[in-house]
Amino acid sequence: MEWKNYPYESESWEKQWNRIAEKKGRLDQLRPLPAIAVQNIRDSLALEWTHHSNGIEGNTLTLQETKMVIEDGITIKGKSLREHFEAVNHQEAVEYIETLALPGYALSHQDVLTVHGMVLQKIEKDYAGRYWHLGVRISGANFVPPNALKVEALMSELLDWANGEGRLLPAVVRAAVFHHRFVWIHPFFDGNGRTARLLFNLLLMSDGYPPAIILKNDRKKYYDALNKANNGDYGKLLLMVMQALERSLDIYLSHLTNSYEDYQPISSIVNEPDFPYGQEYVGLLVRQGKIDAFKEGRNWLTTKAAVLDYMENRERKRKSK
Repeated sequence: MEWKNYPYESESWEKQWNRIAEKKGRLDQLRPLPAIAVQNIRDSLALEWTHHSNGIEGNTLTLQETKMVIEDGITIKGKSLREHFEAVNHQEAVEYIETLALPGYALSHQDVLTVHGMVLQKIEKDYAGRYWHLGVRISGANFVPPNALKVEALMSELLDWANGEGRLLPAVVRAAVFHHRFVWIHPFFDGNGRTARLLFNLLLMSDGYPPAIILKNDRKKYYDALNKANNGDYGKLLLMVMQALERSLDIYLSHLTNSYEDYQPISSIVNEPDFPYGQEYVGLLVRQGKIDAFKEGRNWLTTKAAVLDYMENRERKRKSK
């Protein structure tokens, strides 16, 4: 499988990446950030990260239940012991990731194994923190993972790429390609998805970005995007990662600048008097990454100004042709 030719350049990609770079620049200008405010945002995102990453793998704890298990040590009636351990394990892994996410960080085998060991501690002790050396098939995937005897060599190649050639790419591309390649190698018996999402965020965070949280409601789209990447098409995976990253940047900026109220559900914006565009059309533009927006649950939030700015720019380009 050829994986180093990752086509990602497009007008839509470039627009969204420019928005992300601009927002990161705005966030950097606010530094030094208020310690209490940053800790509150970080704690909130870490909790979401644990809830959604476990949810993608089938954990049924709600966000509030996840919070109760982690912060209060409460046992949730009707939920399995494994689901409780998954929440605690992942949260501890997030905290460990945060200690590693420093400028210039280089990913190592030991850190990969340590993170995986934390994900599976108290659950699969015999397999935690150990590369898998037996064959495996993945239900619902359009590929068979490589021979397990090649795992360590393939992981070495991937780590060398992430710490070397990959640094020449935009941070989001490096992280997304790493995520896909890690899942494709499938180096562990269990916990590959959660470990991949922890490690690709470690790469983003070491470059100064907040974590990009893939929402469990987007599970099917996420797996479809990974399957497309197996065939060399990284477009959908990059779009999902950029949307998740932009959402986290929006959360930081909105809370630190008190601008959160500017974002509204698409339905609220298009229902304003004399608004010239319909919900379906605006929703399509948002999902394609053409308009500044982020997702909360199943709803996309954007601003009226973002929609109108996009339309005005498009009209100017049309007239200039």
